[in-house]
Amino acid sequence: MAVVEAVRVDSAVAVKERLEQFGREVLAEAMNRPAQMVNGGLYLRGLVEEGKRKSLEPMVARLGEEADYQSMQQFLTDSPWDPALVVKAVAEWVAGEIDVEAWVLDDTGFPKQGKRSPGVKRQYSGTLGKVGNCQIGVSVHAVGKKGTVPLGWALYLPEEWCQDEERRRTAKVPEEVLFRTKPELGVQLLERAAGWEVPVAPVLGDAAYGDNTGLRERLHDAGLEYVLSVSAETTVFAPGTAFAVPERKGATGRPRGRLRPEGKPVAIGEFIAGLHPKEWQTVAFRDGPDGEPMRSRFAFVRVRAAHLWHKGYTKEPREEWLICEWPEGQEKPTDYWLSDLPVDVEPEHLARLARLRWKIELDYKQLKGELGLDHYEGRSYLGWYHHSALVTAAHAFLTLERLHPFHQRPA
Repeated sequence: MAVVEAVRVDSAVAVKERLEQFGREVLAEAMNRPAQMVNGGLYLRGLVEEGKRKSLEPMVARLGEEADYQSMQQFLTDSPWDPALVVKAVAEWVAGEIDVEAWVLDDTGFPKQGKRSPGVKRQYSGTLGKVGNCQIGVSVHAVGKKGTVPLGWALYLPEEWCQDEERRRTAKVPEEVLFRTKPELGVQLLERAAGWEVPVAPVLGDAAYGDNTGLRERLHDAGLEYVLSVSAETTVFAPGTAFAVPERKGATGRPRGRLRPEGKPVAIGEFIAGLHPKEWQTVAFRDGPDGEPMRSRFAFVRVRAAHLWHKGYTKEPREEWLICEWPEGQEKPTDYWLSDLPVDVEPEHLARLARLRWKIELDYKQLKGELGLDHYEGRSYLGWYHHSALVTAAHAFLTLERLHPFHQRPA
């Protein structure tokens, strides 16, 4: 809820004081100059208070004489404070309050006009549901029973942007920023958050991330569990597939050194179609609005994902869960997931995690619709990160207000 709504149950002065105290707490590590702290606190107020547009100019106008436009513009676009430290402070404070169940990796579009905003181009955006002129932001969120909190943001810079020196210079893109795919950006955010004092939880993501074998392997190697959507075309080896080093051909043939499967892999969609009916079970995947569990039909099978299998393996591909949902009445399965959760995990837990990713849409809805995540109009690469970090802080404050109304924030 916004401050204006909070006034119904508390005085505007009390809410403002709690916001100021919250701002001092989460901004302190990143901002060591008095002017930064002042402008940071004002920016938070501008984001939280009532107002249709949350870009800099209308916020400064609403803040009145307290805010200086030139000073706040410099603070947003050029001031050398680290936005990641703000996100870290927010995450470490709020994650412990929301009963974290999972981390969600996703991306969202920011429709833009023109060509100068960093990373903007005609590209597909799930937000638009089509190809359009936009920026793409990759993000990670902790989702829990009592709320959500963003754990990181990364602006996707298309390869053409990274190679255009003039555009980079205009947008003030640092020299060390190189082209990274969305999955690469996502893994970097996940690995960074894993080093913070926040509850670590299984990573969820759609098929744009789950189909990326490198991402799944990197998460597993980092000790991060996952339940990631995959497409029906993803290939796996059926349970029981044996792997062995073939005998060399003839007495003088070159010795073989890599493991080969005894059979070819099969696309998940084809494999699932051949499952015996007893492999399917009805389990609860969510509590409904009336408290009654929502159920659907799932299959849970141990498989090994196939990747570059024709080159052979130095060791057997690891076994993981293939999860499939095929609701009653549907002509074919609706969703597939791969997961590295332990072999003894309960089927209901797998199903709940697989179907938990929907919460990210509620997060984006508040971050954009109420707090103006997509309202940044600047052309500064750093400014985009500054705005996203401060929106994250504003989102966290509202979460704490909802969980602990009237509770004084630590100074």
